[in-house]
Amino acid sequence: MKYWIIFFMTVLISGWTYAQQIRCTPANKEAVLQKLEQIRAIPDTNLGEELVSIGRTFLGTPYVARTLEGNVEESLVVDLQGLDCTTFVENVIAFGLIRREGTFTFDAYLDALEIIRYRDGKLNGYPSRLHYFTEWITDNQKKGLVRDVTAELGGKEILKTLDFMTGHRDLYTALAEERDYEEMQRIEKSISEVPLCVLSVEVLKENEHMLASGDVIALATSINGLDVTHTGFAIRMPDNRTHLLHASSSGEVEISDLPLVDYLRKIKKNTGIIVARPAF
Repeated sequence: MKYWIIFFMTVLISGWTYAQQIRCTPANKEAVLQKLEQIRAIPDTNLGEELVSIGRTFLGTPYVARTLEGNVEESLVVDLQGLDCTTFVENVIAFGLIRREGTFTFDAYLDALEIIRYRDGKLNGYPSRLHYFTEWITDNQKKGLVRDVTAELGGKEILKTLDFMTGHRDLYTALAEERDYEEMQRIEKSISEVPLCVLSVEVLKENEHMLASGDVIALATSINGLDVTHTGFAIRMPDNRTHLLHASSSGEVEISDLPLVDYLRKIKKNTGIIVARPAF
């Protein structure tokens, strides 16, 4: 059984100050400190390439599903020893933000992770987490961390009702609480009013050259009530094609063997991608 440290701390980075409840093992704290030293040594280049370099340091890290679910109380989970697709993206961007800020401390990492993971950058219970990835993009765009470029690449807007979580309440332990369930219903209604812009695979094939290494790629789906099923980073490979750097459910953080276009064609119910370009 993992020994978890749960504690409260207040941290400061670039004017953001929050009281946090942290869930972190001693081994994971050490992993963060080691990662900070790794990213300090990455050569300076453009932001996208730096994020890809950070992402590469996670290659081989085991995939673990639903790493943020199942806690009795919502807390800032720190776990670099097992990542799902979303926590992989969040951690890469958190370390990228720290690198740009030049503050290589554990406290800076905690604050960056909270800013990225929670609505308006504030942990305030289970519903404050950005559960739907399209809202994650919208919220982090407001913070100046990413920019949704899907429309620029040829994406088209659609309206879709997002209610997968409350429609599958039994899959989410926290939604047993009536207050959290009702709040998630309110959030789902609000985000469902915002059109989704999706780039189809056919258009992506024509415009693949417009993707940049380090772009956040979210895989859109036709599954009822759901916006996105998977996330990762675009990475330009020696074959001059864009592949996907991601925490794969097949087992670990890896780079897809197939170019992104061909990878998408093998995924059932995929309707294309949503692209968020890091902008900090």
